Amino acid sequence: MLERDLTQTAFANAIGVKQSRVGEWLKSEAKSGYDILKRTALTFGVSADYIFGITNNF
Repeated sequence: MLERDLTQTAFANAIGVKQSRVGEWLKSEAKSGYDILKRTALTFGVSADYIFGITNNF
């Protein structure tokens, strides 16, 4: 979210979840599933490895 200067609400809207769910992820109160990971990667044009911090390459 920070690299794209997105608010939690904008990020949530982009991937089709509620803002409260994003807040729970950021506070480690909940975990997202594979479907959300895939949707996020496709929406923002990055790899799952990039989301996980395994690589710096999109």
